[in-house]
Amino acid sequence: MNHLPVECPRCAFEKISPLATSPVPGVWDVLQCGRCLYTWRTSEPARRTRRDAYPASFKLTVADIENAIEVPTVPPLLK
Repeated sequence: MNHLPVECPRCAFEKISPLATSPVPGVWDVLQCGRCLYTWRTSEPARRTRRDAYPASFKLTVADIENAIEVPTVPPLLK
């Protein structure tokens, strides 16, 4: 992996972890934020990979994350 971003595009957290790398070296990496769990591929456009270009209406603050409602669990598959 060439270079991790400084912060998460969605919540500005500074702990970014690599999840996967393309089979062809240097083409893309999949990264994930350690706080909001946003995941993106480095080959995506700036509006998905850079905080300054990420849509303001989708940006999160620490308060947004702490006050988020619980996400319901996925029900079991029907047989």
